[in-house]
Amino acid sequence: MTSFKTLPEGPVTLRNVTVPGCILQSPQDLIRTDLHVADGRLTDVPGKAVEMGGAMVFPCFIDMHTHLDKGHIWPRSPNPDGTFMGALTTVGRDRVARWSAGDVRRRMEFSLRCAWAHGTRAIRTHLDSLPPQDEISWPVFAEMRDLWADRIALQASCLVAVDTIDFDGRFRRTLDLVVEHGGVLGMVTYPCADLETRLLKFLKLAEDRGLDVDFHVDETMDPTVDSLRSIAQAVIATGFPHRVTVGHCCSLSTQDDATAARTMDLVAQAGLHVVSLPMCNLYLQDRGPGTPRRRGITLVHELKARGVNVSFASDNTRDPFYAYGDLDMIEVMRQATRIGHLDHDATDWTNAFLANPAQACGLQPPSLALGAPADLVICKGRDWTELFARPQSDRIVLRAGRAIDTALPDYSDLDDLMEPA
Repeated sequence: MTSFKTLPEGPVTLRNVTVPGCILQSPQDLIRTDLHVADGRLTDVPGKAVEMGGAMVFPCFIDMHTHLDKGHIWPRSPNPDGTFMGALTTVGRDRVARWSAGDVRRRMEFSLRCAWAHGTRAIRTHLDSLPPQDEISWPVFAEMRDLWADRIALQASCLVAVDTIDFDGRFRRTLDLVVEHGGVLGMVTYPCADLETRLLKFLKLAEDRGLDVDFHVDETMDPTVDSLRSIAQAVIATGFPHRVTVGHCCSLSTQDDATAARTMDLVAQAGLHVVSLPMCNLYLQDRGPGTPRRRGITLVHELKARGVNVSFASDNTRDPFYAYGDLDMIEVMRQATRIGHLDHDATDWTNAFLANPAQACGLQPPSLALGAPADLVICKGRDWTELFARPQSDRIVLRAGRAIDTALPDYSDLDDLMEPA
């Protein structure tokens, strides 16, 4: 058969490929089929046949929660103890000392090259927006969005802490930057004395400017931390008309069943989109002396059972919040399946890496329907166990029907940025 890495030019038929049934709106787990590609799109006209031997095919992925501005600073600013506070403190120091426009631009570009090679077509990044960093990072993001527009669709959300926002002061400038660059209004939430009041002000600003919102929520194992409930109640009370995403929601997994159920019912009623970040949460949560006992992942099965739109994403990449990762959604899918036990539940979890994040981000859903762009990730693994047993580093990535170069950038490309401060 033709080499797995080589496909002929021109119209082609990918014969005998395996597709998750949910992508084809089927209740089946996996389906064997043929896909025809011509003029950059999926078609019903056969081309030159290539026997694929059951290789699994996905539309290119959507990574809806990342931190491109933090990425790849680990060599110069490692987390001293692997804890959340260690990450927060270390990133803060590095940001103040090192995050010039040139530094942020170089690291963003490196991350996007990785995501492109792995087969990602859209990314939402959170941008640390504590002044004066907002005036630096947002213009760099806009530059990257323009440069990558024909390869990866980029969205950005500001990242500010709930109890530091001066709603009538400097935050108005951050808000203007978000609006100017077509962004999403983001905030980190945790209990504070006037949380409910701050949430209402935040949602009012977003509604007035026509903005979606994206929260970092309850990134802790403390069961008393429940700002997720407050967010859901605020959205219900205000009838907030735009998309609301909540990420992490770790403490939900440590609450008693009745408390968690009441909060999840409110999340469903409010129509919140939940994104779980299992790799980063596994790394940070329940870290302390001895062996960790809890995974940090939120209650994805129970939320999904209530009709909540649940997604998974990469989160941090080689920074103090997560020392590893490469913006590879196949890796995210593999790890989420293992960490969250997605493998013996339903047959539609693949949507949590494709259609669900598209819905949360207001993007065109990935599709294998006739006429859809031939933006495909083709893996040699023929079923789930083969797919997840190996990293699929020999995958084929098609964009507009053409195989791209999947060689990853070398870490040495950033060596000149990695000298310790």
